[in-house]
Amino acid sequence: MKGPATELIHAGETDRGVAVPLTTPIYETSTFVFENAQEVLAYNEGRSSKYLYSRYANPTVVSVEEKLAALDRAEAALAFSSGQGATTTILMAHAKAGDEVICGAAIYGGTLHLLHDLLANFGIATRFVSLEDLANLDRVLTARTRLVWFESPINPTLRCVDIGRIADACRARGVLSIIDNTFACPINQQPLALGVDLSMQSATKYLNGHSDVTGGVVCGSRALVAPIEKARRLLGTVMDPYPAYALGRGLKTLPLRIARHNANAQAVAEFLAKDRRVSRVYYPGLPSHPDYEIARRQMVGSGGMVCFDLDGQYDRAARVYDRVKIVKRAASLGGVESLVSMPVLTSQWGHTEAQLKEAGVTRGMVRLSVGLEDADDLIADLDQALER
Repeated sequence: MKGPATELIHAGETDRGVAVPLTTPIYETSTFVFENAQEVLAYNEGRSSKYLYSRYANPTVVSVEEKLAALDRAEAALAFSSGQGATTTILMAHAKAGDEVICGAAIYGGTLHLLHDLLANFGIATRFVSLEDLANLDRVLTARTRLVWFESPINPTLRCVDIGRIADACRARGVLSIIDNTFACPINQQPLALGVDLSMQSATKYLNGHSDVTGGVVCGSRALVAPIEKARRLLGTVMDPYPAYALGRGLKTLPLRIARHNANAQAVAEFLAKDRRVSRVYYPGLPSHPDYEIARRQMVGSGGMVCFDLDGQYDRAARVYDRVKIVKRAASLGGVESLVSMPVLTSQWGHTEAQLKEAGVTRGMVRLSVGLEDADDLIADLDQALER
């Protein structure tokens, strides 16, 4: 008879055979068991479907990666511990010292600082270029350019660029094209189908959709994803099984949620566009948006993000920010709850005046992540917050 300590550790830790779960369970284990040396050898030689160690692969994480690949119509997908972890791992896998990265100047602040403040220390040079330059890449690509990193729609101005045109220009010069598709998500926009090499997203946002998971994802061909998977093992940026389980559950309602985000954001944007207290509204679903026609060509829906400007005046933006009641003051986006932020205090915090100007951001901007509440309630909340 085994002792109680032995029993409590080992009892029940076997394959029950007849217990076939409807949903993939959480494999919250750091390591996996082999029967013999031959099994380990087969694994090392790539002849086995078994698992070795959760930093390499985990059944719960693999399950959600398969969902993400299917969503993006990709050959392969990888899940990461955060969107920033995904960005870092992708760049370190596909760029080396002496390479040049072309990046849109209007970009998520974390990406800007990663490239400008950290990767520059490793000999990876970055040139931040305007929207006009992104639209005319032939005049900015050089022999050193290894990859182009961009967003569409862009945070926080919701400007859109012609994804297919960028992809074609990169392919013609043998340059890798990578898009941050977080704001649109694959329900509204399919970058790989438009020719982009790799599509990255912060899974923290719409993919999970409930503000309780931090994660990132990249999708693309097996050939381009393979070196990223190797880098992920070395950097340890893999997603943990528990958030992977929550992400997988969130993905099941993604199409329904995105339809509501789109409808609510359109209603909010149209209200703000008619309000004289607001100097400018940024939303791809408005005909007044400078990239409205581009968005119509490459997006199915216009997304849940709305940005508006109050004459560039920080004090006015701060008063509206402070006065909202239903909309919550919080960073991030893409959850069921509506959130408000001021870009100069969050995503563009620490930018110089020149960087803000290059990104098209003013100190009077307010960014809304429009959630799934009743649109009339959100509009009423914004109406009272805008009272002078």
